[in-house]
Amino acid sequence: MTPDPGEQEGPPRSPSRPADQLHAQWQAKKAEIGTHVSHARDQLDQANERIKERTGRDLVLAILMGLLIGAVLLASLLFVKWAFVIFAGAGVLLAIGELTIALRTGGRRVDLWPQLVAGTALVVTGYFAEPWLCWIMLFVAVAAVVVWRLVSQMIVRDERTYGDVLTDAVASGFIQIYVPFLAATALMLLREPSGEWWVLAFIGVVVAADTAAYASGLLFGRGGRHPMAPRVSPKKTWEGFAGAVTASLAAGVLFGIFALDIPWWAGLLFGAALVASATIGDLGESLLKRDLGIKDMSSWLPGHGGLLDRLDSILPSAVVALGLFHLLSPLSVS
Repeated sequence: MTPDPGEQEGPPRSPSRPADQLHAQWQAKKAEIGTHVSHARDQLDQANERIKERTGRDLVLAILMGLLIGAVLLASLLFVKWAFVIFAGAGVLLAIGELTIALRTGGRRVDLWPQLVAGTALVVTGYFAEPWLCWIMLFVAVAAVVVWRLVSQMIVRDERTYGDVLTDAVASGFIQIYVPFLAATALMLLREPSGEWWVLAFIGVVVAADTAAYASGLLFGRGGRHPMAPRVSPKKTWEGFAGAVTASLAAGVLFGIFALDIPWWAGLLFGAALVASATIGDLGESLLKRDLGIKDMSSWLPGHGGLLDRLDSILPSAVVALGLFHLLSPLSVS
């Protein structure tokens, strides 16, 4: 049927049925939500780019990688205690390889396979043997890698100077002390009664300190207002350190009360000692990287740099945590 030419079409009528009205409202709300999500994503991308430009880190990748590692860490500690030994052992081997490559880049001659074998023996001894055997194993491991390096140099007979050879030997022994032995002290703590909770607590406090230092440094330390150690690590500020101290004290109290069953004041001591060791470890690795002329130990961990860039605070804190266990565990209120 042909419409009347004189009849004018009016504006489209709104849906008359309730179902049509509900569908239209849903489509409008969906479009609104999509707009908000797109705006939020753009803001996050812009913020991430600004942070990446300033720190050289991809924030999103760093968070995702941190969550993944944290999930594996929690599962290995809380569900199958000895599984943490596998987790720690794999980390030690990767860290040894990372540090060996970094030292070679800096001109040092270090033998990888002897380092891996000696490091594995140290880690295994830390959990499955008595503590005094671990100290003996440390001496054996250091002696083995140093002798191996010296013998290898004698076989090569090149023009390397006496000072360079001595530095190579010291670097070889340093790897065993810095990575597998410090990791072994964490495993000594793990094998103690309720040791899994102490390991979880000290790692949690150190991670809280690192995260808070990063966040407060970005928020309050822009432009490096008050650099903490400009010759060692120019981007570390006193503002970031203040955030680290605040977070570590709070985390120490919370972990102390709810995980370790120690008084709140002992939790404060726990947090204070760990933030001190974490800061020293962080600055120590920054000094090492500056000496080697590198920014990160490697790029194995997306958003984080190298594995040692994440372990630099945790490894020295393991020794402090072991000492704190023997000092504070008698104060348990349970």
